[in-house]
Amino acid sequence: MRRIFKLNELTGYHLQAKDGEIGKILQVYFDDQQWVTRYFVVRTGNWLLGQEVLIVPSTVTGIDVENQHLIVDLSLEQIKNSPPVNTEVPVSRHYEEQYYAYYGWQPYWSAGSLPTAIGPLPAIYTPVDVEKPEKPEHPNLRSSKEVSRYHLHAEDDQVGRVADFLLEEETWSIAYLEIDTGSWFASKKVLISPSWIQKVDWAKREVSVNVVADLIKSAPEYDAAKRVSSDYQSALHKHYERRL
Repeated sequence: MRRIFKLNELTGYHLQAKDGEIGKILQVYFDDQQWVTRYFVVRTGNWLLGQEVLIVPSTVTGIDVENQHLIVDLSLEQIKNSPPVNTEVPVSRHYEEQYYAYYGWQPYWSAGSLPTAIGPLPAIYTPVDVEKPEKPEHPNLRSSKEVSRYHLHAEDDQVGRVADFLLEEETWSIAYLEIDTGSWFASKKVLISPSWIQKVDWAKREVSVNVVADLIKSAPEYDAAKRVSSDYQSALHKHYERRL
């Protein structure tokens, strides 16, 4: 069974390049259709004046839980010279094309592709000549920092808000959303699988699921201080009558 990490836990981790420390994880950008992490957003240390950079999860080669390190197969020089990103605005497809071209990777949106290097990495970033869209594109990349404040709406009522994301090791897919029921009913935390989500409404700041409120209220309580066990997952899916 692959380990599952809470994103709030990972935000304390440092990313370690082949030749030094990159910085700390701040949040992730995830795909709201496939529910998989596309980028770690990392705040660099003094070596890069604290600016933020994007790191593709597939470059992670190891996890040192004891020292809270994620080890990546990149050098500081490669990261330093990568296309600069402004995390205050949505990441555009135009930027992603430049990012993937810089690293020489096949883009994840290409059919059947994996972000594996297909050529030597350039020594320094050179803007790629790609046609800019007339209007900024909004690919299905969403900020975990933003969505963690969204409300959860069941089929018949509002039942809580998104509090955290649980990421599966290796694939870095989002295994569950942690929901804080807060003042909606007896305060507790429950988990929701992305496969039960019908839509994410960015205007309403709301996540809708095809589950009735009573079923969420009576779901097995999630203890955020413990690792998610296989027994708990089996009980959770049995409660919702969904296959694991």
